[in-house]
Amino acid sequence: MSTYAVVETGSKQYKVKEGDSLLVERLNEVKGKEITLDKVLLASDGKSVTVGRPYIKDAKVVCELVSEVKDKKKIIFKYRKRKASKRKVGHRQKLFKLLVKKIKV
Repeated sequence: MSTYAVVETGSKQYKVKEGDSLLVERLNEVKGKEITLDKVLLASDGKSVTVGRPYIKDAKVVCELVSEVKDKKKIIFKYRKRKASKRKVGHRQKLFKLLVKKIKV
């Protein structure tokens, strides 16, 4: 049994453990190399589970910014029948690769 937490960032939820790396959507408020995710939905220490309503008060996940990467290309293709109209556009989302350093509950 290990310590883990479920955090929310960028309208997505991630299950993280200490030492894990995860890709999240780019964050605007990053000033240094350390990022604190404070929207913790659930935390477990191996013996007990704490569930927030909706978030756990004073719980944080401290992460380190490893790099800024781009996601795989997504293709957007629009086609209208009988109008000889089509459009193909590609998009690559910018992501942050984070390394989870500590889970504080």
